[in-house]
Amino acid sequence: MPGAPTAKPESLGMSSERLERLDAIMQGYIDRAETAGVVTLVARKGKVVHFSALGMRDVESGAPMTEDTIFRIASMTKPITSVALMMLYEEGYFQLRDPISKWLPEYADMKVAIPAPPSERISGRYKTVPANGPITIQHVLTHTAGLSNGYRGITQPEYAEAMANFPPEETDHERIRRLAAIPLNFHPGEHWEYGLATSVVGVLVEVMSGMTLDAFFRERIFKPLDMPDTYFFLPESKLDRFAANYTRGEDNTIQLAEAPDAESRWVREPHVQFRGAGGLVSTARDYFRFQQMMLNGGERDGVRLLSRKTVELMTANHTGDKENWLTGPGYGFGLGYAVVTDQGPAATPKSEGSYHWGGAYGTISWVDPKEELVGVLMEQIYPYTHLNIRPDMKSMTYQAIVD
Repeated sequence: MPGAPTAKPESLGMSSERLERLDAIMQGYIDRAETAGVVTLVARKGKVVHFSALGMRDVESGAPMTEDTIFRIASMTKPITSVALMMLYEEGYFQLRDPISKWLPEYADMKVAIPAPPSERISGRYKTVPANGPITIQHVLTHTAGLSNGYRGITQPEYAEAMANFPPEETDHERIRRLAAIPLNFHPGEHWEYGLATSVVGVLVEVMSGMTLDAFFRERIFKPLDMPDTYFFLPESKLDRFAANYTRGEDNTIQLAEAPDAESRWVREPHVQFRGAGGLVSTARDYFRFQQMMLNGGERDGVRLLSRKTVELMTANHTGDKENWLTGPGYGFGLGYAVVTDQGPAATPKSEGSYHWGGAYGTISWVDPKEELVGVLMEQIYPYTHLNIRPDMKSMTYQAIVD
């Protein structure tokens, strides 16, 4: 496939025979109707050694999965948004410890929600105290800002009320303004907690650059890196490659959640919600090119987006030993990626220093600098956590390394 140079696995220290196990394991999930279809890609030293499409893109129409199928990648948008902001860092727009209120004044003078002591009489579930410092750009890049979210924290009801209604004509900037009105779950920098922080990152890109996030991505990342199938909203002309989205039905088997048609929220007008935390669709080939740029130290095919030193900064652990409840032990967090800090507690074959992120519909991609390896898994099912398909992708990749 153009833009994804290939090589025989044996020429790069991998076994063709052992890579066949990857297909066999993925086919098992399809045969059990636990997922409709998958695309898997493994590259080493810049060359694709495995690229496979199995199962169905759309079970209802009988359309087979293909290597160029387009998927909702959801939170795999986050590394791209983080790269966009760090491109502006390299142009002198900010320092990581700058408060975000320099660009988003609604985030000045934030309050933190805390349970009231038993001796105090209050009218609600919590009281607020002034934050012990500003939310910085580093905080929103690392999910340590304390922002209210729908996963955990004392302000979940307020978050649900304020954020449940996200009409299609509302921009992400407007949503982030509403988020600023909710007290923080903790003082900035105290803990790691997942949420909409990367949408704040995307809004910062827009405010600093004067461009919409859609335009910035297209002009400064997708076109230079030759990623022609990555969009916030898929053109109707490419619907014939769009995957259906599924959910977990009875007995863990799939049932249709969203058809791949013009009524999909990833397609239909208006096209104004450019969500830095999770709005993109893409292909395995396009995302591989983005990840290979990172592995190459910020450059791909003569196009440089970042300095090698900025990539090193992004993929270092910025969160110390703070618990990362989403990945579990053995991981830290960098600027847009989770980072393996201790291979044993992480229970992963990925090398220490590897970095990754996945999406809500079962997609995932990682970079292993030590092994010069990129992996990409694309599927479309939510929820996906009842399946081992993502860790199976990794173990089947690494067992094929034979050098």
